[in-house]
Amino acid sequence: MEYMWYERRTCNVGRKPKPKRISFDVSSIIERFYPDPICNEEEVEINAAEIEALRLVYIEKKSQKEAGKIMGVSNATVWRLVKSGREKLIKAIIDGRPIVVLK
Repeated sequence: MEYMWYERRTCNVGRKPKPKRISFDVSSIIERFYPDPICNEEEVEINAAEIEALRLVYIEKKSQKEAGKIMGVSNATVWRLVKSGREKLIKAIIDGRPIVVLK
């Protein structure tokens, strides 16, 4: 399995975030999802680290501790990524918003 490092985009304040290991090819994932019909034009942005955390926890059935070891981050970081990703996806589904995947 080949790993790819993902670094979150932030402003220049404070320390740099720890890079997260992404074990899938980011270039192969779809960039946008559009609901039918589009009820709200405002897009929901989800990043590759959130997708990886959701994939490991819900598809691979890993615990958050195991997912943290695979991604090279703490359990709390995995929990925050899963929570954030879930909220974004649910918001997009309920409000009929397009989903944009940030690579």
